[in-house]
Amino acid sequence: MNKAILMGRLTRDPELRTTANQIPVASFTLAVDRRFKNANGERQADFIPIVVWRQQAEFANRYLHKGSRIVVVGSIQVRNWEDAEGNRRISTEIVADELHFADTKSSGGGGYDAPAEKEYQSQRKEQSKDDNKGGDGFSPGPDDDTALPFDL
Repeated sequence: MNKAILMGRLTRDPELRTTANQIPVASFTLAVDRRFKNANGERQADFIPIVVWRQQAEFANRYLHKGSRIVVVGSIQVRNWEDAEGNRRISTEIVADELHFADTKSSGGGGYDAPAEKEYQSQRKEQSKDDNKGGDGFSPGPDDDTALPFDL
């Protein structure tokens, strides 16, 4: 089983792109606090790259911004690729299946927007219906119809 659940704050606004097949994809980095403080009494954070596809990418671009506190549910994906100098590189990222607001307006984060959350949940239900129309119980992965810029 490959499932990751993270809560943190966006370190920058989501970056929305479109693949060659016109599929929206957004990426951003999530700062996630570690559970314990270091020897100096400071709390450290991990900076985790997040990727979202299709309607969720458009939703993230529209409603999330630097500093938004969110919960991400997804899976860990490791990619191998070659850089411009021919060096082999490895990237680890979370491919998000779900995004949820974790702030309320009263908490000062300003990230929670009830109408936006309802719109997002409605989009997820519609996407689930579309994915299950095939009847085989399987839905395509986020990159099944996308040309990848690297070899697997």
